[in-house]
Amino acid sequence: MSTINMLDAKTHLSKLVGDVESGAVKEVIIARNGKPAAKLVPIGKARSSGKRLGLLKGRFKAMTLEDFNASDEAVAALFSGQERG
Repeated sequence: MSTINMLDAKTHLSKLVGDVESGAVKEVIIARNGKPAAKLVPIGKARSSGKRLGLLKGRFKAMTLEDFNASDEAVAALFSGQERG
C-alpha cells in the first residue's frame, strides 16, 4: 500500500492506474491535506457477457462474390440520390 498526495495523483494518474491494474501495487491511497481521501484498487477481470460469435450460423444462405457484387449499382444509386428503375 502506498499513499500519494492529490496533486501527485492527478499528475501521475495514468501510471498509478497502470501499476494497480498490473498488480505491481495492490492499492494506492490518495490523500488530501495529509488525510486519506480515496483508495485506488483494481476492479478485477471483466465478466464475459456470454455472447458468442456466429449465433446466426446456418440461418442464412451463403452468398457468392457475384451475388454480393450484383447490387453495387443499386447501392451506388441510393448514395447519389438517384432512383433506379
